[in-house]
Amino acid sequence: MRGAELFAGCGGLALGMSRAGFSHALMAEFDHDAVETVLHNRRRRIKHVAQWPMELTDVRAIDWTDHIGDLDIISGGPPCQPFGIGGKKRGHEDTRDMWPEAVRAIREAAPKAFLFENVRNLAGPRFQSYLEWIILHLRFPNDTPRPGEGFNEHRERLRNSSKPGDYQVVWQVVNAADYGAPQIRHRVLIFGVATELEAAPSPMIPTHSRDRLLWDQYVTGDYWRRHGLRGRANPEMARDRSRVEFLRSQETAPDGLPWVTVRDALVGLGEPTGVGNHVFQPGAKAYKGHTGSPLDLPAKALKAGDHGVPGGENMMVRDDGTVRYFSVREAARLVGMPDNFDFPRSWSETMRQLGNAVPAQLGEAAGCWMKKLLRSADNNAVNRAVA
Repeated sequence: MRGAELFAGCGGLALGMSRAGFSHALMAEFDHDAVETVLHNRRRRIKHVAQWPMELTDVRAIDWTDHIGDLDIISGGPPCQPFGIGGKKRGHEDTRDMWPEAVRAIREAAPKAFLFENVRNLAGPRFQSYLEWIILHLRFPNDTPRPGEGFNEHRERLRNSSKPGDYQVVWQVVNAADYGAPQIRHRVLIFGVATELEAAPSPMIPTHSRDRLLWDQYVTGDYWRRHGLRGRANPEMARDRSRVEFLRSQETAPDGLPWVTVRDALVGLGEPTGVGNHVFQPGAKAYKGHTGSPLDLPAKALKAGDHGVPGGENMMVRDDGTVRYFSVREAARLVGMPDNFDFPRSWSETMRQLGNAVPAQLGEAAGCWMKKLLRSADNNAVNRAVA
């Protein structure tokens, strides 16, 4: 199946989509450093990346009519700064808001499906009306604002439309840890499928859980044994003792897989060696609100500040209670990038790219979800033709 990737960054979502079985006809990114990171790895013939048609591209310059009938899916993460917790929160008034361009891509290329992601804050009260407009406009991508029609008027008109939508659209807030990423990262996912395919999208079902991690840690102790550690299988050590006691009372393990922890993700790396992006970064300090990530939970969300990494985050809390910054190689593992994916830029610039990246584990789960849906649509079409 063929796709196009918008706002590709250093390739987290694109890598997940590639692992799910999608090839890319187009990849667009406007940030020079992120593009150079991908091109560097393309030259090194890294799996999947070697076939990526990544270019330094302003999405506003793309003529999507060149891709009509060519794409099964368009995916991407429009810039989140207009909606992020740390930004100015100007939403659709921010010149960096690229949601209209995402809608234009759907309107002009008419793919079978789309998958977009953004920060959880987009689903918050401040931007509720804009999220509603995004969903409605993706449902009716050909119904553009009329001359002089403001944002709210357009939204109301779309909401009251009696026409069938061109796409069926659903959205949900997900935690990347619930899909195998060793990182607590909440995102909004928006799925759409062409109405004519008669395969309505539905929210993704989590595959991993905190309950199963607590079970393995504090009920059976399997987690500690797997890591060669002793003396930790005590419910008193659990963050939520009452939850552990409840799980004990159930007598059977929760469904699904356990959350992947920092300790799980970093197996085999050891302390920074100075080789292969695994370089010690000095200066880590814990203070109120910036306490680092415990080893035996998924990491806190990697962050990307305006000037690199915020002062006290993007660091681990080691077994002795001391803290240090994640090396680039460690952070890349938290995002799901392979160990041979190289980051040629500075630590602060690379951490900015990784902090903006969709965890590849979440991207792969979402890609597989959409691929299954599209295959179901194809089967439905065959069955209708036979009938």
